[in-house]
Amino acid sequence: MENIVGDRVLIAVQAVNISRLSTHPVPTVPGTLIVVAGAGPKDSNGAGKSSFIASITALLGDEQWRFASGAKAVSELLFNAELASGAGAKQWASADHGYIVGVFGPPGGPEDGEAADAEDGELFTVPTGGAVTVWLRVNQEAPHLEIRWREGVHLASAASEAERVARADELWGALPRSAGRRDVVARDLTKVLYGDRVRCVSFLSTSVRSKVATNLLSQPLNEISPERVFEAIAALTGLDTELEQEREARRDEHAKRVRAAQAGDRLKEFEAESKALLATFDRRDQARVRLAEALRCWRGRQARKLADAAGKDDTLATEALRHQEAAEAATQAIGRVKAEIATLKDDTLDRRVAEARKDLAASQARVAKLDADRAVAANSADELRRMVPALEETRRFADGRDVPAAEQEVRAARLLLNEALKGLGVADREVASAQAALDDAEGGPAAAQLNALTAAGIAATGLLDALDVAEQARDHDGVPQRGWPNEHAVIVAAGELEAAAKALAGLPGSVLVSSAGVSVVGAFDGVATGREARIKAAEHRLNRARDTQESAARAVQEAEEEVAQAQRRLEGAKAGVRLAELEERLAERRERLTELTAALEEAAPKVAESERQTAALDFRARTRDLEIERLEGHRQRHESDRDQARDQEKRVGSEREALKLAALAADWGGTAEGAREWIAALPEEERPRGADEWWRMAERHFDQAQRDTFPEEDAEIPEELRFLLSERAGSTAREQATFAAVCGALASYLRGQEEYEQHQRRQIEAQVVSRQRDLAAADKGAEEAAQSTAVHRAALSAAIKARLTRVAEEFDKLDTGYGGYGATLEFPVPPAPADPEQRWQWRVTPKWKRGEGQGYVPYNRRANTALMDEKAVKLVCAAAIASSGGGHLCLVLDELGRNLGKEHRREAVALFRRIGETYGITVIGALQDDMEPYAIDACGQYIKLRRSSDAMPYNEPPVIVGHDEHAERVRQLAAYVERSPVRLLGEIATTG
Repeated sequence: MENIVGDRVLIAVQAVNISRLSTHPVPTVPGTLIVVAGAGPKDSNGAGKSSFIASITALLGDEQWRFASGAKAVSELLFNAELASGAGAKQWASADHGYIVGVFGPPGGPEDGEAADAEDGELFTVPTGGAVTVWLRVNQEAPHLEIRWREGVHLASAASEAERVARADELWGALPRSAGRRDVVARDLTKVLYGDRVRCVSFLSTSVRSKVATNLLSQPLNEISPERVFEAIAALTGLDTELEQEREARRDEHAKRVRAAQAGDRLKEFEAESKALLATFDRRDQARVRLAEALRCWRGRQARKLADAAGKDDTLATEALRHQEAAEAATQAIGRVKAEIATLKDDTLDRRVAEARKDLAASQARVAKLDADRAVAANSADELRRMVPALEETRRFADGRDVPAAEQEVRAARLLLNEALKGLGVADREVASAQAALDDAEGGPAAAQLNALTAAGIAATGLLDALDVAEQARDHDGVPQRGWPNEHAVIVAAGELEAAAKALAGLPGSVLVSSAGVSVVGAFDGVATGREARIKAAEHRLNRARDTQESAARAVQEAEEEVAQAQRRLEGAKAGVRLAELEERLAERRERLTELTAALEEAAPKVAESERQTAALDFRARTRDLEIERLEGHRQRHESDRDQARDQEKRVGSEREALKLAALAADWGGTAEGAREWIAALPEEERPRGADEWWRMAERHFDQAQRDTFPEEDAEIPEELRFLLSERAGSTAREQATFAAVCGALASYLRGQEEYEQHQRRQIEAQVVSRQRDLAAADKGAEEAAQSTAVHRAALSAAIKARLTRVAEEFDKLDTGYGGYGATLEFPVPPAPADPEQRWQWRVTPKWKRGEGQGYVPYNRRANTALMDEKAVKLVCAAAIASSGGGHLCLVLDELGRNLGKEHRREAVALFRRIGETYGITVIGALQDDMEPYAIDACGQYIKLRRSSDAMPYNEPPVIVGHDEHAERVRQLAAYVERSPVRLLGEIATTG
């Protein structure tokens, strides 16, 4: 299922919960220039123009939204209360979903039919295969886009914005799912709706876009570099994706070359490591002997530490008993003081103080609220009084009329004005006809023949000018009946007859009359006689027509004045109604002020009494707290004595624990008595050695064993041994704590090496062969990747040149077809960059001829602003035409004409319209205030988005002026919008 829209074109769009846009449907005129203006609180900014055109690009599948990645950026178009309404954000909630709805109709427009009921969501009836409505649901959470569609026209219609939002949710639920049990999502949008055809290209400056392409219309064309010109054309023609694929191919080639180099480095490194490994085997026997001596010295240290710690523990046990007795005496004194404090800490007084403070706070809050309400009411009354003079002044224009009577007068005056305008049009046509008749009479019959004979030097006169015809021979207008040969007959002398015939050879139908006879050169149509009579009758008719024209013009002027007077009366009547409402509201405010003042006077004595009672209770509470504070001081001194005794007891206990007799006995593997016996059995010279001396000897033997086992600093040490060595570094305590474990790990390693050595030699030989094979495979892969990249680059280069050639051809056609002498593009093929992360940068240089037969001149040469603006417009349209593939295309531009000079803006905008209508391109452009006067007359459709205040989160209904050859379709769209109980304050005009 794909290409649902097919060859249909966009004829209407509706946004629901999209930015601050109104939910009113907006009809669009395909195949022309559509300008989108704005009227925000201060200027055109803030009206939602960028959001409106951005939503159209999302609907039409503009690939710059990254649909393959889920189109998350589209969710940023949803209504955001904080951004849309400023300080009013607390009254509104941000939307978690919204809709972009598009109606697509046949290119020829819908067939005439009766409009369907608005309650059913149908805009007008269409035949099978006619319009289709596409709904895009935009979600804040994934999936960010869901698509549904249905034959016919289905838009949300209701009386208010909130009801239309609710109606949109109902319509979405009634639409069938587009992919069976689920909906089509963003990644399949272009394929399903448009069959992967390009339907939209854009230059957007909105912040929601992940990448903003260079806009050829945002600054003078000659200030844009050739590299940026290519980037703009690539964005319009879809070359960005292909260039990114080429860069990915270069990255793959680079990665494979890096892997090949790494394989070679690993082979060399392994050979060097193997050689060093074989040299260590001879030193390991000596390391085993030194490790055994290190373990014996370590055991001597453990025996000495256990014997010394046992003697110190006996002394500390006696001191701990003395500190325990002192702590018990202090605890008994603390209990007596706490009993006295508990007696004083009865919470009855505290409850009374809390209740009094609560009552006081409530009274003060009531007074503050009454005072604030009174200030608000006073300000409101002042504002209403300031509005009265202006309304009274406007009410005087009503002259005693009410609103219905004034509206009736306005309608009657406008009817009279329409009749007067019709009469003026009839009079204008009569004046033009009479003037044409007078000009014809003054030219006279046979004028061309007489002029030719005069140029040849031959005297002659017209036959009909020489005749005076009777009144009964004339037609009903008073002009003699014309006809051949009379009209083209001239009288000449008989001797000049032959010369006259030669002079009139180029005027077939001429007739020569002389005394020698009549000579006919050809044949003409009829003519009148009596030249002076004809002229006089034509002048009389022209004078009558001009008198009638003046009378009609005076009638039009009088009717226009009457319409203006009736409009002023209507405004005065409406002001009277508003004045009555305002006076009623002012009376209500004054009554409210009186009530609030009385309430304040009544509440003041109650607040004073609450303050007095609260102060008295606070004094009693402070006195009780002072006594409690004195007793707390005694308790703290006793607790300090108790804590000090307990700290001393804990210190002694910590010292006993620090001796770690159990751990020392466990390390020794026996009791303290056994350690003393082991020391007594040592030779005489070793018995006096302390624990530190035993430790130093053990450490020296271990260090030598380690150096013998791993003589090189970068030797391959087992992971467990490496970890233990790293853990013991930094302090003597850590070295001693890990000594047994590190000796055990080293001993285990040395035992394993005897069996491992032969196996290691065989592994070394196998590893060398394997790594050589990996190196060969990596070299082959790098070579194949380089060949693949070269082939891909060649194909891409041909595709880019073909696409740019097509753009150049369209650029030349547009230039020669709209006032130029020819244009082209110069695009040399650049070398591929060496850096795999660098983009393949092309350069495009636009060129054009400045005169017939002249050569092409580069775009960055000095030229007038109008020429530069014209060429930029043509280049943008040429790129759009080249990317359309022959189907209907929509070109969306933000900040339309921002860079165009004031004297050339109207011509540039008109050129957009002519090119769009010629090639079937719909050009949609958002513009600022300074462009509006130039674009409104030159566009094919005008849309103005309105928002009068920052306090309003949503736009007002848009103003729409559409010029469409299918007038019936636009009338039906207008009727659909106007059926809403709240009438749309826009205008939809049609010209057939």
